[in-house]
Amino acid sequence: MSTIELSRGPVEYTVLGGDPEAAPLVLLHEGLGCIAMWRRFPARLAAATGRRALVFSRHGYGSSGPARLPRSPRYMHEEAHEVLPELLDRLGLHRPVLVGHSDGASIALLHAAAHPVEAAVVMAPHLFVEDRTLRGIEVARAAFASGPLARELAFYHQDPGAVFHGWSQVWLSPEFRDWDIGPDLAGVTAPVLLVQGDRDQYGTTAHLDAAQHALPGPVRRLELSDCGHTPHLERTDDVIEAVHTFLVDPALRQETRP
Repeated sequence: MSTIELSRGPVEYTVLGGDPEAAPLVLLHEGLGCIAMWRRFPARLAAATGRRALVFSRHGYGSSGPARLPRSPRYMHEEAHEVLPELLDRLGLHRPVLVGHSDGASIALLHAAAHPVEAAVVMAPHLFVEDRTLRGIEVARAAFASGPLARELAFYHQDPGAVFHGWSQVWLSPEFRDWDIGPDLAGVTAPVLLVQGDRDQYGTTAHLDAAQHALPGPVRRLELSDCGHTPHLERTDDVIEAVHTFLVDPALRQETRP
């Protein structure tokens, strides 16, 4: 694992090998995630697509430096428009394929709306605040308070309390209730693959519907049966096959608007 110093502090990262001429994959983790919590998915995806893959932990996660807490209701915009561009520039990675999960999927869409990307794969994205999401966070808060989730997060993060409370408090705050990134998506012209499980405890396919309506560029959609909030872990083979097919589909390039 390597570390790079950014304006907001150090970030841990790793780059998996692949074709240097192909657009690199950039993986963006969920609200409680980090490099290690992707497990073997990045390596398998890089191998299947033949591309390099950047995997990193955002500030406050894993072994990266601390985050600025409490988070602003616009924290995902800040990650998309300030932190991620700086990281990619420092590493010399241009026009990436963004692969985001949950919060990371929202960050991917926001980044793609304002910066050049080759494509975006968004798994279980949040476009707005849904009642199911808030109920799921309340369940997670109870699991953290009772111990199991706190113990699990301690395996992956230097400060599991800051990770959990920094994420849950902003989502459950009154200021966040009107958060909605739908209007931002008008700037996304790159191809987008939307992925959602039918048993996702943090969101419904209403987010995919909203994304399809708002995105002006080519869109593909994958709904997975008997799958919860982590398609890349629960249905790994299906997700990898779908991403590979999506990235080599010549029709997407023809549909992409200049």
